Amino acid sequence: MKYQSIASDFAVAGQITPSDIPAIKDAGFKTVICNRPDGEEAGQPTAETIGEAVRAAGLTFIAIPMAAGVPPTSDVVIETQEVLNTLPGPYFAYCRSGNRAAQAWMQATQG
Repeated sequence: MKYQSIASDFAVAGQITPSDIPAIKDAGFKTVICNRPDGEEAGQPTAETIGEAVRAAGLTFIAIPMAAGVPPTSDVVIETQEVLNTLPGPYFAYCRSGNRAAQAWMQATQG
């Protein structure tokens, strides 16, 4: 699994699987954010499946799905801001490629 740090406490990645969770935990992340809607691609793990693995590892999970190809909605930005203000960091966010997760963070932190 590859990920990119876009801030000292925030990283993004493409789609993850439950088998990636130990590495995410070992890297020190405390909260995992799913920005990918379920059913976007055949065979993609659901947010529920990832969330169960994340919680079983003792980490926090939240799903804030956002559509591909459009800027984050105000709801996505507000939810991301709430996560950053209330849930433990550092944060690991994923979508299909990591781009949407990075856009959500950028809008939430820089307006």
